[in-house]
Amino acid sequence: MNKRQTLEDLYEYRYNWIPDNLKDGIGHFNVFKLDDFIGENPKPLSFNRRVYFKITLLFGKSRLHYADKVIYIDKQALVFSNPQIPYSWESIGNKQSGFFCVFTESFFKQFGKLIDYPIFQPNGNLVFELTDKQVDIFKHIFLEMFNEINSDYPYKYDVLRNLTFEAIHKAMKIQPIQLPETSVSNGAERISSLFMELLERQFPIENTNQSIELRFASEYANRLNIHVNHLNRTLKEKMKLSTKEIIANRILQEAKLLLRHTTWNISQIGYCLGFEDVSNFSLFFKKNTQLSPSQFRNKIIV
Repeated sequence: MNKRQTLEDLYEYRYNWIPDNLKDGIGHFNVFKLDDFIGENPKPLSFNRRVYFKITLLFGKSRLHYADKVIYIDKQALVFSNPQIPYSWESIGNKQSGFFCVFTESFFKQFGKLIDYPIFQPNGNLVFELTDKQVDIFKHIFLEMFNEINSDYPYKYDVLRNLTFEAIHKAMKIQPIQLPETSVSNGAERISSLFMELLERQFPIENTNQSIELRFASEYANRLNIHVNHLNRTLKEKMKLSTKEIIANRILQEAKLLLRHTTWNISQIGYCLGFEDVSNFSLFFKKNTQLSPSQFRNKIIV
C-alpha cells in the first residue's frame, strides 16, 4: 500500500495549493464536483488509506475495492470512506460524475464521534446503491452544501454539519441497523467500546516492523482489568460473537489486505499479525478461508 493520503495531497493534486486552515485545529470541510477531479478518462485511485472522512455520490459503472471486499456499482451509489479502511476506485464505464465532500473528525468535535456510526466502522456497510428517487434526495443535499459553502452566512459551517448528518442518517435509514432485542447496560456498552478501541488501535499495519500486541481474549481482559469470562459474556451479548471470533475476523481482514496489496512475504505478514511461527499463521488463514496464504495471493493475482 502507498502512504496515507492527506488533505494536503488532495488539494495539491487538484489545485496545486493548500488551504491555510488545514492545520489550525478547528477542523476542515469542503465539497467538490467529482467531474473536476477525474476528467474525461478517469484513472484508478491508488489503494491506500486517507486520513480524512469522505462521502461520495457516484454516477456511472465502477468498481470499488475497500478493506478485503470488491463492490461493483452498476448505476449510482453513495459511498462512505474513513481513515480506518483503505480503498481504491476505478471506472469501468464511459461516463462518470457525481459529488463528494471531505471532512476531518475535529470538524465534528463536541458533536459526537463519527467512528461510532456503523457506516464508518470497519465491518460496516460503506456502499449504498440508490434508486432514482433516493438519488434525488442525496443530490439535493450536495447542492445545498455547495450553496452554503459559497455563501456569506456566518454560521454556514453549522449548516454544513447538519447537512452531513442528514446524509449519514438518511443512508442508514435505507438499510436500518439491526439492534439487539435485549437492552444492554451502560457497563456492557463501555466494555464493548473499550475492547473495540483496543482492537482497532493496532491497525492498520503499515510496515513490516509493526506487530500487533494483543491477540488473545485474556490479553484484552487483562488490559481492561476484568475477568476474561466477563469479557466473553459481554461481547457475546452485545455483538453476537465470541471474543476469539471478533479478534480472528479482524486479523483475517488485515491478512487479506496485506496479501492482496503488498509484496511482503508470508512470514513477514504473519509476524505483523502476531504469529511468531509462519506455520501457525498459515493454519489460521486456511482454517478461516479454506486457502493457504499463498493460494489466496495467487488467486488474486490470476
